Amino acid sequence: MDRVRDMASKKAAVIFTKSSCCMCHSIKTLFYELGASPAIHELDHDANGREIEWALRGLGCNNQAVPAVFIGGKYVGSAKDVISLHVDGSLKQMLIDARAIWFYKIEDIVIVMDKVMKLASEKGVVIFSKSSCCLSYAVNILFQELGVHPLVYEIDQDPEGREMEKALIRLGCNAPIPAVFIAGKLVGSTNEVMSHHLSGALMPLLKPYQMS
Repeated sequence: MDRVRDMASKKAAVIFTKSSCCMCHSIKTLFYELGASPAIHELDHDANGREIEWALRGLGCNNQAVPAVFIGGKYVGSAKDVISLHVDGSLKQMLIDARAIWFYKIEDIVIVMDKVMKLASEKGVVIFSKSSCCLSYAVNILFQELGVHPLVYEIDQDPEGREMEKALIRLGCNAPIPAVFIAGKLVGSTNEVMSHHLSGALMPLLKPYQMS
């Protein structure tokens, strides 16, 4: 139980979930739409998942232990509770009070865009991704098969993830995830990468970064 409390307090918003849980996916999507980037702990991918699930029930979760939502280190409830809070308008304020949502000035947006460009230049090939994004995984596998090991930056693990996503759109991405940079320059998302690959234009871009 102490481990659960510790995990629940490491970030302003935390969701304990399972990868096969539809309601968990809905709650995660709701948080993303509100501008929050919660820490996601998928119990079916954790070696101690069963013990965590029992501990969550001990903290007050109902028979359905997931999704279990914590805001500001405090247990909020499961899907039904979160949706009720959202409907009455109090969920967003709770996220703001816990600093899970930040409001940015123009100067702050510029700072986030600079952060994105700096990260995009840390390696020859960089993919901005989300841990649950299948298309990001497919693009990464394509690059691996072409002999390139890109730097993958999962923005849903960054407190500024939502603002980084907006920054990627401002930089020209039609779909912010995955966003692929080669030599510090934006190539695009999945469609652009696949178009380059099919036309033969991708390999010359990747050649300097292929593993020998």
